[in-house]
Amino acid sequence: MEYRGMKKWRPFATLPEQYIGLQEIINKQVEVAQPVLTEEQMEQINFTLIEALHTNQQVYLTYYKQGQYITETGFIQFVDSLRGLFVFIDDVFELKNKMRLSELIDVRLA
Repeated sequence: MEYRGMKKWRPFATLPEQYIGLQEIINKQVEVAQPVLTEEQMEQINFTLIEALHTNQQVYLTYYKQGQYITETGFIQFVDSLRGLFVFIDDVFELKNKMRLSELIDVRLA
């Protein structure tokens, strides 16, 4: 039998694409909607951010990103209420992260 020119049968060739598609479906199932905060909750978050900034106290930040709630620990470096932004330095990589106040769900002093 002559096999030259024939492609090898690759039964698992499409697995990565199938896996990516399956992973997207799984991710969509665990997605949650971003909660709508009350004016009072937003004021409390802003107050806690400012307090943490002035006292250099560590905070737990919970924010919404791509359908998930994420909690990180860090220090507030800058708050710009007018532009709706703040900067925090995370504990793990000690990197500066710029974030929108509108993404925040909760802030607690550590």
